[in-house]
Amino acid sequence: MTKTQLIEAISKASGLDKKSSKAALEGLTAVIETTIKKGGDVPLTGLGKFRVAKRKARMGRNPATGEPIKIPAKTVVKFSVAKNLKDLVKKR
Repeated sequence: MTKTQLIEAISKASGLDKKSSKAALEGLTAVIETTIKKGGDVPLTGLGKFRVAKRKARMGRNPATGEPIKIPAKTVVKFSVAKNLKDLVKKR
């Protein structure tokens, strides 16, 4: 699904026009970005939860040469899928 298709689907499901749907989607994205930058969690009921996680430094392997390399520690964004959404996919 593209962003345009998502905006159209939001528009149809909510009864809003496409311009309002686009503004709502962009607003949601901005709120998620701001909250994640501050290190907070963003729960989306029925979908899942965005959160910040820290990865430890570790040893990896260069796939081309096979030589070991050190992968530094870093902070990443993770998304945990809600249980009811997982169950929907399992039922297919």
